[in-house]
Amino acid sequence: MHILITRHLPEAAPSALRAAGHTLTLNPHDRPLTPAELLDLSATADALLLMLTDKIDAQFLEKRPNLKAIANYAVGYNNIDIPACTARKIGVSNTPGVLTNATAEIAWTLLMAAARRAGEGERLVRTKTWAGWEPLQLLGMDVVGRTLGLIGAGRIGARVAKMAAGFDMKLLYHNRKPNPDMEALGAQFVPLNTLLALSDFISLHVPLSDATRHLLGPAQFKLMKPTAILINTARGPVIDEAALVAALQSKTIFAAGLDVYEHEPALHPGLYELDNAILLPHLGSATIETRNKMAHMAADNLLAMLAGKRPPNPVNPELWP
Repeated sequence: MHILITRHLPEAAPSALRAAGHTLTLNPHDRPLTPAELLDLSATADALLLMLTDKIDAQFLEKRPNLKAIANYAVGYNNIDIPACTARKIGVSNTPGVLTNATAEIAWTLLMAAARRAGEGERLVRTKTWAGWEPLQLLGMDVVGRTLGLIGAGRIGARVAKMAAGFDMKLLYHNRKPNPDMEALGAQFVPLNTLLALSDFISLHVPLSDATRHLLGPAQFKLMKPTAILINTARGPVIDEAALVAALQSKTIFAAGLDVYEHEPALHPGLYELDNAILLPHLGSATIETRNKMAHMAADNLLAMLAGKRPPNPVNPELWP
C-alpha cells in the first residue's frame, strides 16, 4: 500500500514500512506541508504518518476516500477530526507513553531556567556585557521547599510530580478527578483557583480541548502570586498568550517557561522581547531515544492497521471491537 510520511523522521519508521512491502511518499521539504501540498501528496495514499502540525478534517477526508489508516507522530491528536475518521472507518493511532520522561525533563528545564533567570544570564555572557559577579545580579527564586501546582495529572504530570521529591516541594494538583498515583506522591487534589493562588510554580499537563482552550487567561493570572512562575509543555492554546504577555510585562507574575505556543511557530507580539520568559522551540520529546521510539511506535501502529488488526495505540478503538 501507499503511505505518505509528512516530515523527515528517524529512519526506523520508513525502513520498517518499506520492509513490509509498502510504497512511501516522503515530504520533499524540511518544513510542514501546506494544506494544498498535503492534499496533493496524499492523492493516492492509503495511509498517512502525520505530525501534529498536519490538520485532517472532514473536508479533507471527503477528498481522500481511499484512506484506511492514520498514525499521528505525537501523543496529542487534536489536529485530527476523530469522529469524522471513525465514521469513515479510518483507524487513528498516536504515540503515548514513550515521551513521558523527555517531556517531564523539559518541564523541569524550563522551571529551573525561569526560576534562576538562566536565559538572562546566558545572554549577558554571550553579549560580552557581563562585568563580573555582583551581589544583587539576576536574583531569582528558590525552588527547594516551594509549592508546585500541576494542572493535569496524566503520565507527564505524574512524572513531573515524582521528580519534585528531590526538591522537597509541596505538591498540589488539579484534574478532572483525583488520581491515586498523584495521591501516592503526597500531592493534594484542589480546585483550580486554589492551586493558582497557592502555588509558587504552576506546570500545565492537559490535552487541548474546548474545555482547556484558554484555561489560563486574565482572571487566572490575577489569582497567581507575583512571584509565581508558569510552565507550559502541554499545548500552546491552553494559555491565552496575549494575557500572558500582559501579565509578564506588568510583573503580575514573575516569569514563564514555554515550550509550546498558541499559534506555532509564531509568538504573540511582545513575547520575544520579554526577559522573564524562557522560550524553547517545542523540544518536549526531542531526545534521540524518544524520537526513535516514537518512529518505531508509529510504524507498528500503521502496519497493524493496514493488516486489518487493532494497533498497539488506537485513538478510536471502537473500530476494533
